[in-house]
Amino acid sequence: MNTRTTLVTGASAAIREATICALISASATQDRSAVILEGLANGQDPFALLDARTLPQIVRIAPGCLCCSGNLTMRVTLNRVLRQRPSQLYISLANSLHLTQIEAFLSTPTYTQWLTLTASHHCDEAA
Repeated sequence: MNTRTTLVTGASAAIREATICALISASATQDRSAVILEGLANGQDPFALLDARTLPQIVRIAPGCLCCSGNLTMRVTLNRVLRQRPSQLYISLANSLHLTQIEAFLSTPTYTQWLTLTASHHCDEAA
């Protein structure tokens, strides 16, 4: 079974994380999920509001753009997350400018056997 993978973009970490929480809450299943967050924590934890049964595995990558940091950090983190075999993976990206490069990276033969990309979500301050 492939891990459904959703990319969530937006300039505000708080809004991206709230969007991911809403997506997890709206899921009709109790599927095991994981979240890879780009950037530093902002002191808020919207995941604490989730039911304990739907609490995802959360991994934070601090160096910034997953595409521009050479993909090594992304590759190592992604491989570690995929070993846990989540049904759903959310990847939070601060910058949608490199969305095409991230999608291409996730669409390489190495990852297509493990991932199925779903529609991306863009959130902004007005959302």
